[in-house]
Amino acid sequence: TGGMITFYKTAPAVVFWQWLNQSFNALVNYTNRSGDIVQTDKQILTSYVFATSGAVGTALGLNALVKKMPPLVGRLVPFAAVAAANCINIPMMRAQELKHGTPVFDANGNKLGYSTVAAQYGIGQVILSRIAMAMPGMVLTPVVMDYLEKRGTLCRYPWLALPTSLSVLGICLTFATPLACAFFKQKASLPFSRLEDELKDKVAKEQDISKIDRVFYNKGL
Repeated sequence: TGGMITFYKTAPAVVFWQWLNQSFNALVNYTNRSGDIVQTDKQILTSYVFATSGAVGTALGLNALVKKMPPLVGRLVPFAAVAAANCINIPMMRAQELKHGTPVFDANGNKLGYSTVAAQYGIGQVILSRIAMAMPGMVLTPVVMDYLEKRGTLCRYPWLALPTSLSVLGICLTFATPLACAFFKQKASLPFSRLEDELKDKVAKEQDISKIDRVFYNKGL
């Protein structure tokens, strides 16, 4: 994140830092997915390529649009790119959940089946959490750096740029990461009535659905 915010003016730097960040995010998204559906190496590789290329393309496109805007706007491009990339990276790395569903359970922990609706809710919550997690550091840091630049501090002491960025980011992430993770419960739930009709019909054949008010699932992180 420090690299994305500090080295954002040239295309090679944007490509490298966005690729590095989204490669890391792809690994995090894959290892923190929900469900128990096995993905093939080809599916994982395809998701990774789409996720990283989408993020890099978004960053390059935004950089081209803001060239004539105030410097602060350019400094905020990495956050906009990361926010947009989260909307690509997370669904792509968890595409099998969206296709086949994530396991849902009743209040007693009994598995009812697989729900694509629950997967959509869970992945949507994770996307919002990740954007909220990145926002404080990736918005506050550019504001601080823009202020120091206008005061001439960075001109007199250019070596301060990276340590200052990393310090502000570190402080923000220390608080933003656990706070954003706590926005939504890890053991998420939704009303039984919101499940897809096929799953509701399947459960109705096996048990009395009048006793099932909500279903529970692991939303991932």
